[in-house]
Amino acid sequence: MPQTFNVGARSLFVTITAWVAIVLSALVSASAVVQNAFVASVAPLAAGGANLPALPLLTNLLLGYLPWVVGTGLLMSLLMLASAIGLLLRLEWARRTFIGVLMIAIVANLLGLWLQHEVVQSVVTSALAGSPLPPQAADVFGGFVTAARVMAALVTLVTCIVFGWVIRRLMSAPVRQEFA
Repeated sequence: MPQTFNVGARSLFVTITAWVAIVLSALVSASAVVQNAFVASVAPLAAGGANLPALPLLTNLLLGYLPWVVGTGLLMSLLMLASAIGLLLRLEWARRTFIGVLMIAIVANLLGLWLQHEVVQSVVTSALAGSPLPPQAADVFGGFVTAARVMAALVTLVTCIVFGWVIRRLMSAPVRQEFA
């Protein structure tokens, strides 16, 4: 009796990964379009100094580069959407692009931890310095901010670990065989 080998059989992992990526990247793309529209409408106000309060240096620098950051987010989400559709179709270039986008996302998330810390620190420090809160209330507020930062850091690290696991699975021999 002859043996039948299923070369290139479709795995459930690749299908689920592709569909999850399609849905999430479509949502992120729609959100990025709205963010681009918002930044485009607010940028002239921020550039003109329309009675804005004095912001820390880092915050002003971030606001200056905000259109580029939001545009890059839109580009990455569209690239993820295209590669996820290609992943569903089992195209080799899409698997490699998907892995590359996930690697960029890991690096961006890890760099975002530092950026998040700097932004939250500058905003909270400037907000608490100018507020008439008693010291006990400011300490409670600072505790909530610290808890939120720790939780955001944990979510970011877990996300990076999951991305790494997906990259490892997509680089495994059985999954590569599907794209042959």
